[in-house]
Amino acid sequence: MAVGVVATLTVAEGKNADFEAAFTELMAAVREHEPGNEFYSVFQSKENPQQYKVLERYVDQAALDAHGKSDHFRASGPKLAPCMAAAPVIEYLDGI
Repeated sequence: MAVGVVATLTVAEGKNADFEAAFTELMAAVREHEPGNEFYSVFQSKENPQQYKVLERYVDQAALDAHGKSDHFRASGPKLAPCMAAAPVIEYLDGI
């Protein structure tokens, strides 16, 4: 069964460009190296420019687990962490 994820990320003032650059690298790596990922993209809120939503879709739970363990995902942490104003809020969804 497909698995969806919506991650809400709040970026610190003045860190948008750094966040977007680091996340663009991560998106490219996910698309290139994760065959179990069907969709991985980030969107900036129109109401709050410091808030971003990451929309993700995986073929199954194993593909989501592989994403979290991937080298490129782990390497993105030190690049993204200094940009964050709050802990991410993650929502997991079951495909129908």
